[in-house]
Amino acid sequence: MKLYQSTSSPNSRRVRIFLAEKGIHLDIIPVNLGAKEQFGAEYRAINPRLQVPTLVLDDGTSIAEVPAIWRYLEETYPGMPLLGSSAKEKALITMWERRVELDGFAAVMEAVRNTVPGLKGRALSGPYDYEQIPALAERSVLRVKNFYDDMEGRLALTPFIAGEIFSVADITAMVTVDFATGGIQLPVPDDRPALERWYQSVSSRSSAGA
Repeated sequence: MKLYQSTSSPNSRRVRIFLAEKGIHLDIIPVNLGAKEQFGAEYRAINPRLQVPTLVLDDGTSIAEVPAIWRYLEETYPGMPLLGSSAKEKALITMWERRVELDGFAAVMEAVRNTVPGLKGRALSGPYDYEQIPALAERSVLRVKNFYDDMEGRLALTPFIAGEIFSVADITAMVTVDFATGGIQLPVPDDRPALERWYQSVSSRSSAGA
């Protein structure tokens, strides 16, 4: 298998951390987003949506979208499950990861893509061009602040986002915090002790540097 990815892509990092946590070693194929390699014919044949990451199986099948890649890898390498073991655990992890992605990760992405000059005309990733809407970025900052508030309340009750174990919900949340810190200069506020405790715990894992 091969993983086409970019070091500058937060979504690619979500998969790299997953791989590191499970000890999975794949051929890593870099896609230079700055040089717009994702728009070239070679990569377009792999993923017509022109997004990273994409997992290409030995038979040539392409699997895109982070949750789909996680699912395939989890079922292929079931050791050290990050998507849950029991039906209840799987459901809770899916629920919390979905909330983190929609309320946090997507908000940061919306802010970045609607403000960064280099993304002018590319406010949404994919095969189509969309103009930036600065007002969305202003709203997104509020969304991220609300996300931090919600996570503070959740993490005051439990050690990890979805409960007692580290999971993909924590991967997405950690990448969200780092993305917000670097992309929109919005790190974890000083008055969020539970969120800060959690962040220090997950970011100290060896996989965080993947």
